[in-house]
Amino acid sequence: MRKGGILNRHLGGALAELGHTDRVLVCDAGMPIPDGPRVVDLAFRAGVPSFAEVLEGLLAELVIEGATAATEIRQANPAAADLLAGHFPALDLVPHERLKELTVGARLVVRTGEARPYANVLLRCGVFF
Repeated sequence: MRKGGILNRHLGGALAELGHTDRVLVCDAGMPIPDGPRVVDLAFRAGVPSFAEVLEGLLAELVIEGATAATEIRQANPAAADLLAGHFPALDLVPHERLKELTVGARLVVRTGEARPYANVLLRCGVFF
């Protein structure tokens, strides 16, 4: 068993398979999940684990070169908007319906237990060199 880092074997394995430009959707419990991408559902109960906890864990493991979220996050979920802005100064914002369309191309979906609206972000993987 790993001593630290991500312990969930499904998530750890999925992260190891990601390459440059692959997309990862980190989403709340209410986001529609498209058919196709690998899904790691971490939701335990409402709010557990939180969007922030999962995002922080993923950012410790991945190189991210870009991120996209819904424009509506600013009004509907200012805490999540501030969290994303702090990590991604060049955050792309698109209408929520467009974000849902973009998720079809994701390679991995990580579902959190977050129960606040618009706590979703589509991450674009980079390389470490």
